[in-house]
Amino acid sequence: MRLPALLLVLWPTLAAAEPPITADEFEAHVTGKTITYRQDGVLFGIEQYMADRKVRWSVTADTCQYGSWYPAGQDICFVYDGDPRPACWIFWLKDGALVALSTEAAPGQELYETAADTTPLPCPGPDVGV
Repeated sequence: MRLPALLLVLWPTLAAAEPPITADEFEAHVTGKTITYRQDGVLFGIEQYMADRKVRWSVTADTCQYGSWYPAGQDICFVYDGDPRPACWIFWLKDGALVALSTEAAPGQELYETAADTTPLPCPGPDVGV
């Protein structure tokens, strides 16, 4: 799904303040890091960004989704195992940290990078114990 009509109207104002980063800039910022995102001060999730645009996403301890990301125009889209529908976001930097807005959300629903380190997510491997 593309940008909602309200976001399309407001996007020029948002873009003038904080232009979206490119896929190359995004890749340089995230690869090798585990980034915590918050929305309205509440934990939204944690994503580990690995080589070859692979990711691990977690919203609860020890529960992870595995996937990958790819550029689509100015969007960064994520696809996770078990769900072929892409989740696309526009990312920009503010004071050196990522800010993200889903292409399906309105301004005011941004996610904010609140922590970044190189500690891997504590994810069990696929089929552990099977």
